Amino acid sequence: MSTTAEAPTAAAAASLAGLETAATSVAEAAAPATHEPATGITGAQSLVRSLEAVGVEMVFGIPGGAILPLYDPLFDSTVRHVLVRHEQGAGHAATGYAQATGKVGVCMATSGPGATNLVTPLADAYMDSVPIVAITGQVPSGAIGTDAFQEADIRGITMPVTKHNFLVTDAAEIPQRIAEAFHLASTGRPGPVLVDVPKDVLQATTDFSWPPRIDLPGYKPTTRPHGKQVREAAAVIQAARQPVLYVGGGVLKAHASEVLAELAELTGAPVVTTLMARGAFPDSHAQHLGMPGMHGTVTAVTALQKADVLVALGARFDDRVTGQLSTFAPGATVVHADIDPAEIGKNRKADVPIVGDAKETITELVAALRNLQEDQGRPDLSAWWTQLDSWRATYPLGYDLPEDGALSPQYVIERLGAIAGPDAVYCAGVGQHQMWAAQFVKYEKPGTWLNSGGLGTMGYAVPAAMGAKAGRPEATVWAIDGDGCFQMTNQELATCAIEGIPIKVAVINNGNLGMVRQWQTLFYEGRYSNTKLHVQNADGTRRAGVRIPDFVLLAEALGCVGLRCETAEDVDATIAQAMAIDDRPVVIDFTVGSDAQVWPMVAAGASNDEILAARDVRPVFGEGKV
Repeated sequence: MSTTAEAPTAAAAASLAGLETAATSVAEAAAPATHEPATGITGAQSLVRSLEAVGVEMVFGIPGGAILPLYDPLFDSTVRHVLVRHEQGAGHAATGYAQATGKVGVCMATSGPGATNLVTPLADAYMDSVPIVAITGQVPSGAIGTDAFQEADIRGITMPVTKHNFLVTDAAEIPQRIAEAFHLASTGRPGPVLVDVPKDVLQATTDFSWPPRIDLPGYKPTTRPHGKQVREAAAVIQAARQPVLYVGGGVLKAHASEVLAELAELTGAPVVTTLMARGAFPDSHAQHLGMPGMHGTVTAVTALQKADVLVALGARFDDRVTGQLSTFAPGATVVHADIDPAEIGKNRKADVPIVGDAKETITELVAALRNLQEDQGRPDLSAWWTQLDSWRATYPLGYDLPEDGALSPQYVIERLGAIAGPDAVYCAGVGQHQMWAAQFVKYEKPGTWLNSGGLGTMGYAVPAAMGAKAGRPEATVWAIDGDGCFQMTNQELATCAIEGIPIKVAVINNGNLGMVRQWQTLFYEGRYSNTKLHVQNADGTRRAGVRIPDFVLLAEALGCVGLRCETAEDVDATIAQAMAIDDRPVVIDFTVGSDAQVWPMVAAGASNDEILAARDVRPVFGEGKV
C-alpha cells in the first residue's frame, strides 16, 4: 500500500510576509545606537554595555572561570541570559534564534573546553551563512601560550570556521570590537564571528563611549549588482525555453522572497528550492517543483538536468544538489547571482556572473525583464510546462506504508505539518527525519524551516528550536528529531522547562541511526554494523517492551510532558494533545518501523540522471539517461 502527498491546488497569495515584515533584518539589528558614556568601569561592564547598545536582547551561555567577570555586570543588564546545559546547545540556540528572527544570535562560553564546545555550532553557522557572535573568555594575557589551566587557542582553532575572529588585548577596544563583530556577522554574506577576551582585559579599568568607529579596511561587500550583468542575465532568461530558477538559502538571508515571487510570475519559469531555501517560495504555488538534490523530487532534479538556462540565486552548487558535478545540467547556460564572489565559479562555471545582494539583484532583474517583455512579449514556455507536468504526474512525491503495520514515519511528519500548519516553525535534526520533514511538511513562508544543511550536525534540532522559540515566543515551534540526534542534545529540554521556553519535540524513534542504516541496506548488503540503538534479541531484532532510554520518562524527568504514539489511528489525537499544551515543553515518542527509507534518491557520487524513485528499480529514466 502506498500514499501520495497531496498536490498543491492553488498559489499562495500574499503568504510571504513571514520574516520579511515580522523580523528586523540582521543589518538593522546590528546598527549602532547612541548610549550613555561612562568612565572608570571594567572591561566586562564595557562589554555588557556594548551588547546593550548594539541591540542584543538575548544571550545563550554558561559561565566559567575566565569569563566569570563578564557575568557579574550581566546580572544587572537588560540582556536576558539563558543558562544552557552544554555550550554546543548555546551555539545551536544562537543559530536557531538568528534563523527564526533574522537578527544576530549571541552565545558565550568560558575558555578552554567551554570555547572548544562552540566549535561545532560555529562550523555549522559558517556552512549555512548564519549571523551569530560568540564571546569567549580567555586565560589572562600573561598566561597565553603557557598551557595554562583551561587555555585553548580558540582564535586559531576557529579561524577556518568563522567569518572573522578577534582577540581583544586592550579593554578600551571592547566597544569597537563588539560593533565590528556584529557588523561583520550581519552584512555581506552573513556568518559567525568570535570575540575572545582575556580575563585580565575583562577586569581592567576603562572608559566606554558609543557608537565607536568601525575600522575594517578591505571589507566592502558588494550589494548592488552591476547593471550590465543584470541586463545580460535578463536577455539570457528572455531567450530561454526551458529555464529553471534554482533558489538557495541566500534568498532567505536577503529577505528576498517577495521579489522572488515577482520574478517567478514574470518569467513563468519553474522554481526549485534547496534544503536551505525551503519556505523561500510557497510549496502551494503552481510553479514550485519542490526540492532538488539527493532526496529531491524527481521533477525538480530532472528539470535542472534538462534546463537550457539555470538562474542560480543565492545557491552554491552544493554536491548534494548537483550529484556528479561533471554531469550536472549539461546543456544549461548558467546565470549565477551571489553576494559572495568566492562562490561564483567555484563549482560550476557561470556564463553570466552577478555579485550582489539577492534582493537587490532580483529587483533589478525584474525591472530589466519587464523592459524586455514590453518589446518582445512573454516567452512561450508551454512545451516546457507540458513536459514538467508530465513528470510531476508520473513521479509524485509519496511513500510506502509498512507491510507489517508499523507506524509510518512519513505519515507522522505529514500529519504534523498539516495539523501545526504553515505558521509553525519546524526545526529538524539530520538524517532520514530531516529529509522527510523537508519533503512532507508544506512550507509557505520564510523563516519556518530551520535545519543544519551544510555541516549536517546531529543534535541540532532541540537547541535550535529552543533558540527559535526564545526569539519568537508567539510561534509554535516543533523540533522534528530522530532518536539518534535526540540523544545528543536533549539535556537542553531542562533549559527549556526552567526558562519557560515551551518547544514541542517529535522524536521519530525507529531504534536506529536511520540514514546510516539505509546506506547499509543499499550499499553494504544489510550488514548493520553499529547502527542499532535499541536492546536486541539474539537474532538482532528489537526486544519488545524494553526502551533504553524511555523517552517519555526522560521527558518527564527533564520537566516536560512526555507522550507516546505507536499507531496511525492515534497520530492526530497525540499531536493535538501536544498542541494544546503551552506552559511547558512536550516530547512525543513516535515509535515507528525501522525499515522505512527516503525516496527519491541519487546515490552519493552518482549522476542526477540516475535518480531512483524507489528501492530495487532502475533509474527512473532508464540506463542513467534523462
